[in-house]
Amino acid sequence: MKCVICGVRTPRRYCPGVRGEICSVCCGTERENTVNCPFDCTYLREARVREKPLEIDLASIPFSDVRVPAQFLEEHPRVAQLVIDALMNAMSSTAGVIDYDVRQALESLIRTHKTLQSGLLYETRPENPIAAKIYDDLQRSVAEGRKEIASNSGVSVRDAEIISMLLLLQRMEYRFNNGRARGRAFIDYYAQHIPARTPPNPSPSPLIV
Repeated sequence: MKCVICGVRTPRRYCPGVRGEICSVCCGTERENTVNCPFDCTYLREARVREKPLEIDLASIPFSDVRVPAQFLEEHPRVAQLVIDALMNAMSSTAGVIDYDVRQALESLIRTHKTLQSGLLYETRPENPIAAKIYDDLQRSVAEGRKEIASNSGVSVRDAEIISMLLLLQRMEYRFNNGRARGRAFIDYYAQHIPARTPPNPSPSPLIV
């Protein structure tokens, strides 16, 4: 019997992504590159433990010139939770989503909100259909959440606050994206560590940026 991916080496483990026996080399090189690995795969989970977040250079990523206040999460917990929940729901309801889809959606939404902030009405929706769905779901949920916050508190959520939260998530995606073509390390981290709802007395957010 040979590895179902390379057809050369002796298989060492069962791969649920290809539903066949593969060698350890192909598991390491093709994981989340050519193979869609389920989140509960034992070998993917072991690899996640070894993956380290990147030390990102803000100057090298889009919107690096936009500063986010250091105390933003503590000062705007409702806005933070609104966008956190909106992104979680958007990712959870989108089949086939990978980290790069989320990155495209976040950056397109940041561009859209920046034009709105300047008084223009120009939407930069992604052409990628999966990223576009994330974008649409986020846009809709954020708009509805802003209305709810204003109705409950009488305080309007500013575009600058939404942009700041989107920027924090965008920078978090760059940090946890493992660079694999079908990688979902950011999505996996988000689902495991980011709270889905606000507790009665919110503790500091685990967002790492």
